[in-house]
Amino acid sequence: VLLTNLVGAGEVDEDLQSETAEEAEKYGKLKQCIIKEEKGAPDDEAVRIFLLFDKVQEASKCYADMKGRYFAGRTVKAKFYDEERFARGDLERRA
Repeated sequence: VLLTNLVGAGEVDEDLQSETAEEAEKYGKLKQCIIKEEKGAPDDEAVRIFLLFDKVQEASKCYADMKGRYFAGRTVKAKFYDEERFARGDLERRA
């Protein structure tokens, strides 16, 4: 699952990864949480949070709950990310 617009550019702090992982674990076994900030991207897409779950059903629960959630004045965007791109480490935003 890829989350964007949870926080904006320059708002990533040392607690974001652990706090996001803790929240995501409510949906199931979280295998990985990666946060990538892209310079020059639009503010609502600058911070990309990737959540890898053990099972598709867990990812689906996370997606359904997080998509459109209102957090700190922002509406969170969620989508399923291509598993092959994730496995290759290709986490860059495509224009």
